[in-house]
Amino acid sequence: MAFRDGPFESLKVPLAWTAAVVVVVAIIASILMIVADRRHEAAGDSYGTARAGFDAGAGPVNGVLAWPVRWAGAATDYVKGYFFAVSENRRLRAQVAELEPWRDQAIALKNVNARYEAMLGLRTEPPVAMATARSISESRGPFVNARLLDAGASRGVRVGNPAINEDGLVGRVIGVSGGVSRMLLLTDVSSRIPVLVDRTDARAMLSGDGSGNPRLEFVRGDDAVQAGDRILTSGDGGGLPRGLPIGVAAKGIDGSWRVKLFSDRGAIDYVRILLFQDFGQLVSSESLNASPLAGLPTAPAPSAEAVVAIGDAAARRARAPVTAPTRAAASPTAPAAPAAATPDPSPAERAE
Repeated sequence: MAFRDGPFESLKVPLAWTAAVVVVVAIIASILMIVADRRHEAAGDSYGTARAGFDAGAGPVNGVLAWPVRWAGAATDYVKGYFFAVSENRRLRAQVAELEPWRDQAIALKNVNARYEAMLGLRTEPPVAMATARSISESRGPFVNARLLDAGASRGVRVGNPAINEDGLVGRVIGVSGGVSRMLLLTDVSSRIPVLVDRTDARAMLSGDGSGNPRLEFVRGDDAVQAGDRILTSGDGGGLPRGLPIGVAAKGIDGSWRVKLFSDRGAIDYVRILLFQDFGQLVSSESLNASPLAGLPTAPAPSAEAVVAIGDAAARRARAPVTAPTRAAASPTAPAAPAAATPDPSPAERAE
C-alpha cells in the first residue's frame, strides 16, 4: 500500500513551516552543545555532573563496541608481522648492532654522573607514581579530539595529570569521574604544552590545531630549532614534569615549525597516567632542611665560664712586667739560683 493510499493521504505539511522548525531545533541543539562543552571553567577541577555520568556510562559500552575493531586490528598486525618477519628481523639486527656502542657509552656516563652527584651532593627527583589505563573509545569531531580512559578518581587520577605511552607524551587529563577519565590529545585545538628543544634548551609552546602535527610557537632564540631536533617537556609552570619525550621538529608546508609526535608510531591502546600534580610533591621537607655538612663532626661551643677564664688569663699575661737578667745570673762563677716554681696552668689557660 502506497503512502498516498494510507490514513495519512490527506496530511499536508507546509514546506516553509517544516524548514523553520528544523532550523529552530538545530539552533537549540547547537546552543545546548556549546553550553555543555564548556572547557574553561573558573575551577580547574570542575567536571560537570552530567558529563561525568555520561562518560561513566559510555565507558563500558564503548569498550564493548570497540572490541571487534581491536580484534580486527590485532589480526591485521599479526598477518603483517608474519609476512614481513624476515625484513623486520634484518632491520632489528642492524639497529641492535648500531645501538650497542651507544649502550656502552650510556653505562659509562651513568656511572660518571652517579659519582658527580655523590660528590656534589645533588638530590635527584624521586620517581612519579603511575596508573595504567586502557583507551576505551575515541572521540573525533570538529571541536574535541579526546579519548576515554578506564581509570578515574578511584585510582588517584586527577585533572591535569599527563598521559604517556611506550613512545612519548600523548596528552593530559581534562576530566575525571569515579572510574573513567577523559584525556585531551596534544593535537586538539585547546592543547597548550610548554616544551624545550633538547639540543639548544630553547623554550617554546606546543599548540595543537587539529592536525596530526602540532605547531611550535613563541620559540626563543635565533636558529634555535633545526629539522630533527628532539622536543621535550620543559616543566615550566609546574604542570608537567621536565624531560618527557614528545617528538621531533619538522618544517611544515606553511613554513612554520611543527612536531612529529612519537606517540603516533602506533595505536594508542594503553597509556600510563603520571600521578603528577606539581613539583611540590617531589620535594620533601627533610631533603630541604638537610645540610650537606650535617654528617661532619663539629667542635662543641665553649661555655661562658671558659670564655671569661681565657680572657682573665690573657689580661694577666699582658700586665706581667718584663724582668732584665741580673749580673749574678750572667756571671759564669755565680751559683745558679734555684728555679722558681711555676704554678700549673689553669684549665682555661691550657685550653688557650
